[in-house]
Amino acid sequence: MAGNIPQPFIDDLLHRVDIVELIQGRVPLKKAGHEYQACCPFHTEKTPSFTVSPKKQFYHCFGCGAHGSAIGFLMAYDRLSFPEAIEELAAQQGLDIPREAQFAAGPDRQPLYDLLEQVAAHYAQQLRTHAAAPRAVEYLQQRGLTGTIAARYQLGFAPPGWDHLIREFGSENKNLLHEAGLINQTDGKTYDRLRDRIVFPIRDGRGRVIGFGGRLIGEGKPKYLNSPETPVFHKGQQVYGLYEVRQTHRQPEHLVVVEGYLDVIALAQYGIDHAVATLGTATTSQHLQKLYRTSPKITFCFDGDRAGREAAWKALQTTLPLMQSGRQARFLFLPDGEDPDSLVRGTGAAGWEAQLAQAQPLSTYLFNHLEADLDLNSLDDLAQLAERARPLLSQLPTGTYRNMLQQALEQRVGIKTQLATPTPEHTQRPVRRRRRANTRTMPPMRRAVALTLQYPQAAQQTLPEGWEQLQAAGIDTLRQLINQASTNPEMTSAQLVEQTEDPTLRDYLAQLAVIELAVEDDAAEQLQGILRQMLTTERRQAHADLLQIPPGQMTADQKAALRTLYGQ
Repeated sequence: MAGNIPQPFIDDLLHRVDIVELIQGRVPLKKAGHEYQACCPFHTEKTPSFTVSPKKQFYHCFGCGAHGSAIGFLMAYDRLSFPEAIEELAAQQGLDIPREAQFAAGPDRQPLYDLLEQVAAHYAQQLRTHAAAPRAVEYLQQRGLTGTIAARYQLGFAPPGWDHLIREFGSENKNLLHEAGLINQTDGKTYDRLRDRIVFPIRDGRGRVIGFGGRLIGEGKPKYLNSPETPVFHKGQQVYGLYEVRQTHRQPEHLVVVEGYLDVIALAQYGIDHAVATLGTATTSQHLQKLYRTSPKITFCFDGDRAGREAAWKALQTTLPLMQSGRQARFLFLPDGEDPDSLVRGTGAAGWEAQLAQAQPLSTYLFNHLEADLDLNSLDDLAQLAERARPLLSQLPTGTYRNMLQQALEQRVGIKTQLATPTPEHTQRPVRRRRRANTRTMPPMRRAVALTLQYPQAAQQTLPEGWEQLQAAGIDTLRQLINQASTNPEMTSAQLVEQTEDPTLRDYLAQLAVIELAVEDDAAEQLQGILRQMLTTERRQAHADLLQIPPGQMTADQKAALRTLYGQ
């Protein structure tokens, strides 16, 4: 399961991650005793059956059977591969995955990351030393940027010329430069992609450079140019400035989505360090999922012109299916001729905050847009409003927010409206009935495994002598679990499950990790009692089997075993 990622690293990662906090950022949870509950995000239901256990660091749905650790949740909910889930959790914790750990699922990308980091450092040096760089420096100064903020975002300069990178990094790196999207190859000719441009390194959640944006100095087109799609850079998924935001705010209360690199940097220079930008593309669902994993409140900032309003409407439509309870979306339209960069330079941080306070909630912007060309005193126009709004509101997830917007529409049009059932964002799973474990009929080995999984500390107590020699089916699994639990006093159920490499066995253990057991404070005593019971049962059976052998046919070993059973 884990490929070449060291198991101790996975264990440490699971120990650091709070699964309640992780899931709460995606699914609104409510406290229910010692656990948390919600309607399951993996199938449609009205009564909550999705449970998250902070003690076990595990989630389970008693409706559809979905279950797992923090890693499993990211794989199921965010549709990540195992390596991607590890990367996401490691980035959240500020950890680097050990360099020697290479994912079994694909090629080693570390040389690509190393090269991109080297190129970013080289571009930054060129901004300070290249003969053509003063024009770039002058432009940045005219935009009000200081050397300090330029260094924070590692701004650089791509010199003019066609083969600067080849000359600097050598022809032996030609293929790697091409794979990184830094050079183009056409008709047998090779040339730098970024030339005579201010360079903005783009970082992923772990702070690794994955691509670049370039702003042309002087006249020409395109004014801005981004890295192409590469094995490590996907424009529709990456957000500029998010890594830098996380360096200042581990869990920012608010994110502002602006349009350009310089908008992000100019705002940061004025102390407004929670702005990010998409990379020259419309806001995608992947962008929003990444942003909402970071903060529950997002404000989209657009120019007030036609293009800005069209972009805002597209962003709203993308946002609707993601508006779970607890999330907010607001829309800010700037005065004509202003962008965040010019506005903050002209009015300072106070002026920017004043503008931000005028942002429209999603509900306000939605109805204002739909009603813009309608006469709400006309029955025909009211009917048209209902027809326009229904398909949009139907995209909202079930919950309070959807109900409130449906009620707002009904108040406007004066009649009840029926919304379509929202299409679940995640794959439906078959619904199962919640079953309580019958502790009277549960086989002893199965119960011993379940106790060890749910109460790892029980395995750290003194266990009956000789239990390791039990021969019952499943003893190898129990022995492994007890050994793992006894080596770490803070072991959780999630860690024990994730250490199991066989996927079939791992799924079986995940079910036992959430099955209901009648345990007070006596888990250790119960485990000891079960092991003693199994030892007694095996000894009685061995005694009975030996007595069936005629005395004259007994081997020396069998006679010795019989004497041992009689205590001789």
